Amino acid sequence: MKFMLISALLSVGHLNATNWSNWRGEEGAGVAREASPPGKVSSSQLWKAPLPGRGCSTPVVWEDLIVVTCVIHGKDGVLAYDQKGKEVWRHAFGKAAGVRHENAGSGCNPSALTDGKHIYVYFKSGTLAAVTMEGKEVWKRNLHQEYSPDGLKWDLGTSPIFAGGNVVVALLHNENPSFLLAFDKLSGKEVWKTPRDYDAPAEAQDAYTTPFVTEIDGVETIVTWGCDHLSGHDAKTGEELWKHGDFNPQQKKNWRVIASAVETKGIAIVPFGRGDHVAGVKLGGRGDTTGKNRLWTHKGIGSDSSTPVAKDGKFYVLNDKGPNRGMVTCLDAQTGKKEWQSKFPRSAAIYYASPLIAGDKIYAGRSDGVLFCGTITPKGLTDVVESDLEDTMIASPVAVGSKLFVRTHESLWCFE
Repeated sequence: MKFMLISALLSVGHLNATNWSNWRGEEGAGVAREASPPGKVSSSQLWKAPLPGRGCSTPVVWEDLIVVTCVIHGKDGVLAYDQKGKEVWRHAFGKAAGVRHENAGSGCNPSALTDGKHIYVYFKSGTLAAVTMEGKEVWKRNLHQEYSPDGLKWDLGTSPIFAGGNVVVALLHNENPSFLLAFDKLSGKEVWKTPRDYDAPAEAQDAYTTPFVTEIDGVETIVTWGCDHLSGHDAKTGEELWKHGDFNPQQKKNWRVIASAVETKGIAIVPFGRGDHVAGVKLGGRGDTTGKNRLWTHKGIGSDSSTPVAKDGKFYVLNDKGPNRGMVTCLDAQTGKKEWQSKFPRSAAIYYASPLIAGDKIYAGRSDGVLFCGTITPKGLTDVVESDLEDTMIASPVAVGSKLFVRTHESLWCFE
């Protein structure tokens, strides 16, 4: 079981099915087990709220609040809406960073993070900050000024996470030093700093991924993917426990990674090779586990930008570009066996958003604004429907209860 779920049980007494507190949800794997949102959203729109500026972050939901980050009058910003689509508050920080990817980028790509007491936000400018649930600033610091300048070729993508009772951020990029950093939730003070630099070619050191947290052999562990290595670090101290490499045997210079690793049943799926490979890695061990913990590797199945979904010993991988874009592959986590493959209707547009599983349905948002929904069966997807929102869609959809929240370039949508 993921450690974040255990932490949630201890802190609030039960898992709150009405919350989606971080980029990939309460399980950290893109799964909303108890949600029952609509399949065909074009006929179930509850409300649509305009956004003041560009942002590609996924909404987070805590009880009545829906929180997104976006540019507000040229500044890094965070906004909160209520469940009726009314803006409750907004807060702006310093000047927003410029954009390198005109379609899929913004200075507000990382998703917010909340524990119901504070909201934590991170921006391409390097600003990491905390605000109250009412939007009042608590603390702020700039990681690029204090630790390492932005060395990414494209726009920052990693979102903050909770680990060891702290806020943790992965700073993984080319040329400049890379770190895992932990900060006190209430004060923003550094708790620990761990260098994370491995030998890798230029740009292969760039990572736009978000770590996940899980319990391995009784230890709360931060699992991070980037710089041609999957690594495990002690969440309390930042100490490296193990590392796993051999994801770039030909030492290609441009194998940066965008899609994150996710885990089920103690096995991580690692997307690599610019969308053309995935590997299954057994988590745990000590030291270099490269030669013993690789369970399987596939070529021709993969995702470049879209992080797979992990659920109950299965991985669901969305091919997001190339000739097989729109293909969904269900893999057995232990063996790597292809359980089934189904394909959404083809288009010239590619996918940046990560898929979502809510109940027995899988949702996938394409960059041209088309949202697909299909019912998962043992033999593949059935009852596939598509809804066109007619606006660029980069952020991943979120399901809470009977509602589906979708963020496009210009609007925040709610369907029920």
